[in-house]
Amino acid sequence: MLPLLLASSSVYRRELLTRLQLPFTCSSPDIDESHQPGESAIELVKRLAHEKAQALASSHTAHLIIGSDQVAVLDGRVIGKPHTFEKAREQLLAASGASVTFLTGLAVLNSQTGHCQLDCIPFTVHMRTLDQASIERYLHAEQPYDCAGSFKAEGLGVSLFQRTEGPDATSLVGLPLIRLVDMLLAEGVQIP
Repeated sequence: MLPLLLASSSVYRRELLTRLQLPFTCSSPDIDESHQPGESAIELVKRLAHEKAQALASSHTAHLIIGSDQVAVLDGRVIGKPHTFEKAREQLLAASGASVTFLTGLAVLNSQTGHCQLDCIPFTVHMRTLDQASIERYLHAEQPYDCAGSFKAEGLGVSLFQRTEGPDATSLVGLPLIRLVDMLLAEGVQIP
């Protein structure tokens, strides 16, 4: 089996990948993550997932490189990581009572053969109606400023949800394990 390399510095993705009980290393790719003119959200996450994996291919030959990227889409527009309390409050007020779709691009690149599997996995969160006080309490408690959509689904953020829908709940955290297992199996990886 080729060694696995996660092309990410995300602790969330690293924690998810450990669930598969496979040895892997991590390296952070240095790419420009700018949205290209006319590029759809799906095209964006697929391109970035592929570019993250490709960026490490020359320095990690004979590896299976896993790239992933995620955006949240609210009312047809991409919302990113808020980085600040004010921006997070603004995002959650806009999402109150609405649906936020998370699109996660996933790439598995075999750097030995150049073969790359690429997909986009959607997951939708239907938010409760939230008032400003409850949003601010949540933000002070969890500080999800490094999370697209301004919440941590693996933590207290789930209290903001009315319901969810999608093929793989792990895609909401940033690494769709069900689809990743399919891709790894196609590359001959034996999963315990």
